[in-house]
Amino acid sequence: MEFGITFKGFVEHDRARYLIQAAEYAGFSYCWFYDSHILWRDPYPAMAMGMEWTQSMRFGPLVTNPDVRDWSVAASLFGSLAKQSGGRFDLAVGRGDSSRRVMGHKPATLKRVAEFIEKTKAMVRGDEVTYGEVPNPVQFPWAVGHEIPSWIAAYGPLALKTAGESADGVVLQIAEPGLCKWFTDQCLEAGRAAGRDMSAYRSMAAAPAYFGDKQRAIAATRWFPAMVGNHVADIVEKYGADTDKVPASLTSYIEARRGYDYSKHGQSDNPYLDFITDDIVESFCVLGEPEDHIAKIRDLEAAGVTQFNIYLDSGDEEEIIARYGREVIPAFR
Repeated sequence: MEFGITFKGFVEHDRARYLIQAAEYAGFSYCWFYDSHILWRDPYPAMAMGMEWTQSMRFGPLVTNPDVRDWSVAASLFGSLAKQSGGRFDLAVGRGDSSRRVMGHKPATLKRVAEFIEKTKAMVRGDEVTYGEVPNPVQFPWAVGHEIPSWIAAYGPLALKTAGESADGVVLQIAEPGLCKWFTDQCLEAGRAAGRDMSAYRSMAAAPAYFGDKQRAIAATRWFPAMVGNHVADIVEKYGADTDKVPASLTSYIEARRGYDYSKHGQSDNPYLDFITDDIVESFCVLGEPEDHIAKIRDLEAAGVTQFNIYLDSGDEEEIIARYGREVIPAFR
């Protein structure tokens, strides 16, 4: 099991640097950043800073999307970070939920997500690439052949199929073992059907973790299922509330959802939290004492999850990192 942490862009750089170094020392191997350029600061300067202050930790956006940067600009950015870090860059891509919708635009299609990954990876590798309406092929003379690992964020059937066919791993914004198994199995099945070797395929469960009293932990992480529900609402809109394409346990909890404020995306003061029950929060997050965390992560591991990635957005960040280093991560080594 790999362990990761994720930051939003409002963490001040001095504190982010401190937490990143502490996380690497504690045994975390990944540091991810939200990439939603209007809601939060651009994450790539922070990644570059983190790379300079770490030895082995890998970095990447969680997640970027195909429609906020020209593809050659994006590939040059990814390739530059990979080169200066000795290859410690992963690319995670989604449709562009918050960064597009907060501007009034629609998210990208899944076909475009898959093509973006294919083309940017090829440019980073040093291949000659054509894309979109660019009249001349693009090739980076400075590329050194880096092969960046790719991930796709997914919930719905078509997104899971795309993740299995077109990426090296899937990002699941949830830590409910039964659902993670269902999601991961969909990716594996799609990849095998496409003729891919899925033996090294990776599955990430990304969710908040919090120690101590359950009620305090639930209050601190209630924002998270609202963010998940925002994505699930898209699935229900596409397939209907009674769809058999997605487990009812995922879709039923959003029946009382009244809306979503994208300016408060992923934040505890989002006004649309009243439909989230305590049971849902506990199911979607990793809460309680260290033994509770270990037990749930073991269940995630049994479900096919290969990385548990903590959203450090709920307070007590130093304590969470330190206790994972002392009491949780050693149980998986």
